[in-house]
Amino acid sequence: MQEEITRLVRGLDDSALRFIEACVRHERESRSTAVRPSTPSGGQFTVPDNVRHLTSEQLETAMQAFSDWYRSAATSAQTRSRGRLWLVFLLIRYGALRLGEALALDDRVDLDFARSLVVVHGQSPRELQLPEAIMAEIRQVLESPAMFGLRGEVLHLDQGYVRRIFYERAKDAGLPKELLSPRVIRHSRGIELLRGDVPLNIVQHFLGQQSPNLTASYLHFPREEARRIVHSHLRREAMKKTSARNAFTGTINRITRGDLLVEVEILTSTGLKVVAVITSESADNLELREGMNTTATIKAPWVILSTGDAPTSARNHFPGTVQSIRTGEIEAEVNVALEEGTTVCAVITAESARSLNLEPGQPVSVLFKAFAVILGI
Repeated sequence: MQEEITRLVRGLDDSALRFIEACVRHERESRSTAVRPSTPSGGQFTVPDNVRHLTSEQLETAMQAFSDWYRSAATSAQTRSRGRLWLVFLLIRYGALRLGEALALDDRVDLDFARSLVVVHGQSPRELQLPEAIMAEIRQVLESPAMFGLRGEVLHLDQGYVRRIFYERAKDAGLPKELLSPRVIRHSRGIELLRGDVPLNIVQHFLGQQSPNLTASYLHFPREEARRIVHSHLRREAMKKTSARNAFTGTINRITRGDLLVEVEILTSTGLKVVAVITSESADNLELREGMNTTATIKAPWVILSTGDAPTSARNHFPGTVQSIRTGEIEAEVNVALEEGTTVCAVITAESARSLNLEPGQPVSVLFKAFAVILGI
């Protein structure tokens, strides 16, 4: 069996080979009885000590470092440059693409926002399901004015340059440089899927490493069934992170269309009204309609806190109480409990937290602009 694996994946690098071999060893050990499609393996998957990978928590830390770096851009040129690299990170982090595959994508035709799919071409063609919130973030970055004139070539970057920027972000995230390489991130996503009970052969296909001979000894899943399994995992994954991602789930109460933009009002089950403004193209891609269930997501750095009653241009304005504060040298993470029970997380500068004299139990207003709301269906 080991020789068969080695022959089939001879073209892979050493770390990828060790990764696949470890997966197969686990699969063999876990199959003492007949395999049932409803019981995919992977929940007890352990990674050999010599295989470099990131935990889910480390991946989230790296993602936050990349996000902060992108959103701290001071000029339009910086926003464009950093936004392109932010997109590459998201595609590798959640799509487990090879670096070359990510950089070869045509952002105009290879990203299916209506179905949250990435279409990969080349030696390992496949369709990859990404989390809806991540596809919404990708769409928002691509539709920003900074990307005008680059569409179709937004992701066409030099591989050496991309690797260098990834290594630099490792320092921001407090991670070893060698752990924030595109290859390690890609394999870490594969491990994450295995631990989420996604069957081995579907993970192999997701990674573009599926071999007909290798997978013939395991279950065969039709394409739609494989997509359903991955989608189910992504939904579970998203549900675990909703509190950290400031997600408001509800029903579309009203849609108002303008010439270029669409205003969407969401009514949550607790009675909150959240307003989002997106482009007409995005609304059409999502096929939004009144009565549809949707999730409005707001990144923590986009949440504004206020202790006064001054007028504001932010459409979304909710009273609450400071629940907890965690302060670092530069940033402060503030959790606010809204009056109807929802908890919102805001990441602000430590200086802003000091100037507002924030402390647990203090009344505070949570604000965020309609343009900061990301919609997912």
